[in-house]
Amino acid sequence: MSIIGAATFKWEDVDKRTNIMYRMPRNIKFNDNIVVREDEVAVFYRDGKALAYIDRPDRYALSSLNAPIVGAIVKFISGVQQQAEVIYLQKRAIDGKFGSKQPYQFRDKEFGMVNLRVFGEFRYKVGSPANFVNEFVGTLNYSASAEIEERIKEQMVILIYDSIGDMKNEGMGVADMASNLTSIEQVVLSRTKDHFDLYGISIDKISGLYISLPEEVQKAVDTRASMQILGTNYVQYQSGQAMREAASNPAGGAAAAGVGVGAGIGMGWTMMDSMRQPSAVPGQPAQPQSVPATIACPKCGTQNPSTGKFCSSCGAKLGAATVACPKCKAEVQETSKFCPECGGQIGGSKKCASCGAEVPLNVKFCPECGKAP
Repeated sequence: MSIIGAATFKWEDVDKRTNIMYRMPRNIKFNDNIVVREDEVAVFYRDGKALAYIDRPDRYALSSLNAPIVGAIVKFISGVQQQAEVIYLQKRAIDGKFGSKQPYQFRDKEFGMVNLRVFGEFRYKVGSPANFVNEFVGTLNYSASAEIEERIKEQMVILIYDSIGDMKNEGMGVADMASNLTSIEQVVLSRTKDHFDLYGISIDKISGLYISLPEEVQKAVDTRASMQILGTNYVQYQSGQAMREAASNPAGGAAAAGVGVGAGIGMGWTMMDSMRQPSAVPGQPAQPQSVPATIACPKCGTQNPSTGKFCSSCGAKLGAATVACPKCKAEVQETSKFCPECGGQIGGSKKCASCGAEVPLNVKFCPECGKAP
């Protein structure tokens, strides 16, 4: 029943299909009407808490004293009328996208500290109207759906970071993430109930998860995947890549060829055949190409390209510091025990002839007496 002078309220938001909540811009009062549709829940809220819910579609007039909610919402005390808010909630599930604003620092045993960013899609809906209103309207005092959705997306990113951290403790590394995206999605989905129950939110689906790696790390991961497919080591793979580039630019390759390197060239062309690339430019003979310069890993001794930063076998950092050989002054890796040029001992110490103090071999003057040892 509607009385003359009473107002009628309904969800007026033009973006209703994509918004999870609509908070009425003014309070309702005695004799006012509200309209509840099939895909809505109307929540009556006053004095910091939700008082009643209507989830059946109809038109409700707050003028009948027989209405079960009137006694809880509208009271007359000494002629003063008490008012209440109406908050509409969406029943339907809503599709949203999430993305991390700040990188997650993932400590990987092979690549060290790596900054990760996550992106994806998810489907959510209101699971508990009471928790939803009490948390977002009561505790956080949000008035717009956009504020709520932003909070949900932030919590989703936090949950994904926590899940990735736990999976890392179980042995998952950066190079394993691409093949485990579906597993990560399932782990996150299984944890959403405990994480989002406080907010009255139910997560129905997580899909399209993408983990972004720094460019240099992504290249290393891609290279390792290609090596596993081809069944080669890092040097062979790089040689094959160099041969392919030379085949596509024969003039530049011939100019830089210089002296042939026999076995290295054969290995490179074998790699080219395995990748099904042309072995030579039509009409021109194959030109020998030089194998890229390599450097030995200071930890395991594996030969790696001189431009690499990490060892392809053990992951150790390349380019170790060098010291001068105390005998022939050749530059020798700091971890070496003997000079590869003269065979002299690297490191160790000797006694100063003047004061008897222990002096490192590569020191010119005694740190104790200042004289030549």
